[in-house]
Amino acid sequence: MIWVVVLALGVIAIPQTIEWMRHGVSAKRRADSPGKVKLLSQGETYYEWLGPERGPVAVCVHGLSTSSYVWRGMAKGLALLGFRVLVYDHYGRGLSEAVSGKQDADFFVTQLVDLLVLEKIDEPLTMLGYSMGGAVVAHFAARYPGKVKQLILLAPAGMHDIAGGKIKMTRDWPVIGDWLFLLIYPFILRKGIRAEAGLPSSVEDINALQHAETDRRGYFPAILSSLRGLLRHKTKEQHLAIAATGLPVLAIWGEDDDVIPLASKDALAEWHPQAQQTVIPGAGHGLTHTHTDQVLDAIKASRG
Repeated sequence: MIWVVVLALGVIAIPQTIEWMRHGVSAKRRADSPGKVKLLSQGETYYEWLGPERGPVAVCVHGLSTSSYVWRGMAKGLALLGFRVLVYDHYGRGLSEAVSGKQDADFFVTQLVDLLVLEKIDEPLTMLGYSMGGAVVAHFAARYPGKVKQLILLAPAGMHDIAGGKIKMTRDWPVIGDWLFLLIYPFILRKGIRAEAGLPSSVEDINALQHAETDRRGYFPAILSSLRGLLRHKTKEQHLAIAATGLPVLAIWGEDDDVIPLASKDALAEWHPQAQQTVIPGAGHGLTHTHTDQVLDAIKASRG
């Protein structure tokens, strides 16, 4: 009987043991990176400036399971448009610290505000949000409309619940949901990464970068915390507030996106009828790096 209990406890401990065995962010990796790591109010954040030393600032906010590397191709194009481009890693992703706490709207907006204060950026910004980053920048723009001059949303979250099936169950169940998430989600995510291995990308070795992220301690708990926090709620209230200010909004969608349904376009049109929207044929959820030129063309067209 005792061995049955021991075996059961061993099985229960498997996901947490695997998580504990994953590597943390090493000082060498940070030192070898082109950006900087600074301590903000919630933890250490990695960020990087790209493009010219002068010019209007574009802040790029990545999504749920990527980190700032996803912007490398886009940033080059934005720099050619004259933008100074600021990218950074959410907590628990890339080279930023994995911190405790619920990753809700306040959590993400605080990190962004802290970074802007640190870098003494007080001019109106062009803000780009990809996937979950679209929800982050919507919350930021709704709270600080005077700090934003254009909002560019790339396959943005916030219009529909993106957690379905097993993921929704793990999100909604405390304790056992944590165990199930750490057990099954790494397989789901890695399967998706492998499926995209042959796609063209403006980011060199993006598949390897994605796989490396999944071996980082704190990464999967951060994703679960975001699903339970920011991504649990729609951004209807925020977009209604943004629409009331007259802030220019451009939303770019992938025709074949299997993460953010194209029906989200209709929800945004209802909340913000003045928002400019465009759909890229053949693009999936990775349009930021798989269809970079088309995304940049849409941004150029929106600027007149």
